[in-house]
Amino acid sequence: MATTRPVTKDSHVYLVDGSGYIFRAYHALPPLTRSDGTPVGAVQGFCNMLWKLLEDLKGEDQPTHLAVIFDHSAKTFRNDLYPEYKAHRPEPPEDLRPQFAIIRDATKAFDLPSIEMDGFEADDLIATYARQAAEKGARVTIASSDKDLMQLVNDQVTLLDPMKVRRIGDAEVREKFGVGPERVIDVQALAGDSVDNVPGVPGIGIKTAAELINTYGDLETLLARAEEIKQPARRTKLIENAENARISKLLVTLKDDIETPDPLEGFGAADPDGEKLIAFLRSMEFRTITRRVEEALGAGPADETGDATAPVDRSGYQCVQTAEALQDWIARAKRMRVIAVDTETDALSATAAGLVGISIAVKPGEACYIPLAHLGGDLADGGGRPQQIEMAQAIGLLKPLLEDRAVLKVGQNIKYDLAVLARQGINMAPVDDTMLISYVQEAGLHGHGMDELSELHLGHKPVAFKEVAGTGKNQKSFGEIDLKRATEYAAEDADITLRLYELLKPGLAGKGLATVYETLERPMPAVLARMELNGIKVDVAQLSRLSSEFAQRMAQAEEEAFEAAGTRFNLGSPKQIGDIIFGDMGLPGGKKTKTGAWSTDASVLEELANDGHALPRALLTWRQFAKLKSTYSDALKAAINPDTGRVHTSFSLAATTTGRLSSSDPNLQNIPIRTEEGRLIREAFVAEKGHVLVAADYSQIELRLLAHIAGVDALKDAFKAGHDIHAMTASEMFGVPLDQMDPMTRRKAKAINFGIIYGISAFGLANNLGIKRDEAKAYIEAYFEKFPGIAAYMDAMKETAREKGYIETVFGRRCHFPGIRDKNPQMRQFAERQAINAPIQGSAADIIRRAMARMDAAIEEAGLKARMLLQVHDELVFECPEDEAGALIPLVQDVMGKAALPAVDLSVPLVVEAKAALTWGQAH
Repeated sequence: MATTRPVTKDSHVYLVDGSGYIFRAYHALPPLTRSDGTPVGAVQGFCNMLWKLLEDLKGEDQPTHLAVIFDHSAKTFRNDLYPEYKAHRPEPPEDLRPQFAIIRDATKAFDLPSIEMDGFEADDLIATYARQAAEKGARVTIASSDKDLMQLVNDQVTLLDPMKVRRIGDAEVREKFGVGPERVIDVQALAGDSVDNVPGVPGIGIKTAAELINTYGDLETLLARAEEIKQPARRTKLIENAENARISKLLVTLKDDIETPDPLEGFGAADPDGEKLIAFLRSMEFRTITRRVEEALGAGPADETGDATAPVDRSGYQCVQTAEALQDWIARAKRMRVIAVDTETDALSATAAGLVGISIAVKPGEACYIPLAHLGGDLADGGGRPQQIEMAQAIGLLKPLLEDRAVLKVGQNIKYDLAVLARQGINMAPVDDTMLISYVQEAGLHGHGMDELSELHLGHKPVAFKEVAGTGKNQKSFGEIDLKRATEYAAEDADITLRLYELLKPGLAGKGLATVYETLERPMPAVLARMELNGIKVDVAQLSRLSSEFAQRMAQAEEEAFEAAGTRFNLGSPKQIGDIIFGDMGLPGGKKTKTGAWSTDASVLEELANDGHALPRALLTWRQFAKLKSTYSDALKAAINPDTGRVHTSFSLAATTTGRLSSSDPNLQNIPIRTEEGRLIREAFVAEKGHVLVAADYSQIELRLLAHIAGVDALKDAFKAGHDIHAMTASEMFGVPLDQMDPMTRRKAKAINFGIIYGISAFGLANNLGIKRDEAKAYIEAYFEKFPGIAAYMDAMKETAREKGYIETVFGRRCHFPGIRDKNPQMRQFAERQAINAPIQGSAADIIRRAMARMDAAIEEAGLKARMLLQVHDELVFECPEDEAGALIPLVQDVMGKAALPAVDLSVPLVVEAKAALTWGQAH
């Protein structure tokens, strides 16, 4: 901790140019975000530089006094002298601005004074403190390589370049400026500075300025004798710009007579408080420097990490039933870098489930279960209800731990736990997710549930839920399970999760996937948990009307089917349908499944319907409305949460190979968007009174990514010019001028454009367009002839997948396709189509994830009350007060449009269409 110490001739004062450190740190390191999405790359670099400086200074030349000096604001007294001063400097990068305040906190965590002053630059404060120290006979070292500070160098003051660890004295200043430190400001006044918009004298650089000052002695003498200069151009410029030179000298001269905000004597150097510093570094999630500081200060965690691969012994788990026992576990958890947390509830939906208990693991083999709402069991207190801590008291004790940024909380599918705990008023952070850590490394190779990962990596089969709760009619709620069994089950979940974390997390760096996890996966559980809790309102009356209408359409299709078949039958029976179509009616294309029944899946019926057969067409219509009724109009009414009056879907993060999210209970991602009936379903999603829904959708993002990834110049040029991409494609393929384009020709091109992304076959395209297979095949061949880059891309993706077993998105996400080497040709071809599509669909999924990760912070920074409710593939849906829509739409478009940056600079623009309305349907 900084102390008060007199400054004498034996003192050595170090003044750190904090603002210089910030920008060096920011530009030296790749972007880094904390698990909650906060950018912290510059903070990490700043801490690394500061710690290195402190370590380098240990020994004979260590400081007696040390402070870090920062710029306070962009406007200073120099702007009053010259309004254009630094006028051309761009605003700090978007991801750097929120880090300024955190860096001040970092300085305090190091127990160093953090000094700044309104109206003055850091350099002025440094100049003042340097003068004060020198006047007391002390030596001064300025930790900076900023050329503007070189004017301060003298026998007592030197600079220390923190990157090169090189001292800058009189000789180095002369090497840089060609003059001694006392004449640096004269040279700078002549040369000016385009970065800071210091005018100087046009045409005169550092070398010429030094030559002139060495000849004439100082700036005023030079300007007074400018007529003597022999070179006409130089003479004229000096005479015409004499006032600019004088103003420039005022601008570059550092003020060393400020009434400083803190006394120099208060900068007494001392070792930092290890516990405070380590807590801050852990809260930032800086693993490497945390370990270095712990080793140097001897302040590591009390317990060493256990063996993740040791046999699992459930008998050692503890059931925590008193506040005293819980406080002991909390104290142990706070001493650890990483703990695992798991919640037990009475339902699968995180937005409706009641919290029954919480389990914690502090190291492999050491875990506990904290029952909170158990109704009975073997450890009952005699009154029938087990002894357990009262819910509010337990939450009050656990909240500081679960919100402590110095302790990392690991979970398996932690999105669920975040939502459950948020309903208890706990904002758990920071977090890691073993499911997502596994998913990033091995998406497509296996599932990522805890039981499967445990057997795969630990060789251990955890207790199954049905073993403790039973099945069927005899299944118990978790709150009814005996505490001994509940403890074994719940504590094991936390124990296994912590073991998996210790085994799997190092693999991210080892496989070069740490950035993928940190930027695409880690922020998402918190984002999606908030969205799930927000939910969306539905119009019950509209859903009832739709259910009635769909029932009528089903009845109509049913009668049409009976008439076409000549008999009545069960339209929901695939067996009866197959027997009638292929047995009684003898229609072509019949294929039997392994069970011996006729196949009547959608593709079979669609092909027959395209050939003009009435019964398959009626069956497809009936199925369509039956699905709309059961899956949406009926199911959505049943899904309304009675407490919130809203529908709360559940998003799955690790359910697809490409990174695309999926939605369930209810599924809101498969509502048909291109049919009138699908649009009617979306009409039932409404905004709260006084609010509107805003739907923002990427326009043709997958085609844009195809153009970028495959390098198709014609498509890229069309997107840049804002052309109708389908009309352009039709014109290129079929030779139809754009001004004569008919809807049918454009529709064919549209089907091909989108079909190519999915590796569509001639058979598939024929079905989509209702044309013959030979005609579809000719269309595809013509497409590849016009856009040869696409065929080359498709071949390259298949070859990459065969060679590596996976492909990558533009952001480095890996999508594995083990079927690419399968002996079965159908399996191989399916995997090849997936490999063609995955870089495009996966990159699109990555882009919208990046947008979602940034969105909440952008909305908060703008001071808006909007909430993100849904993600449906390339679309985000928000709810906001009516008067905010005008501000929200451009903000959302900006965040989504720039989502790929700075990681990937796409060669095509991302266009985001957004609209506000009272219903989701109207917002399209």
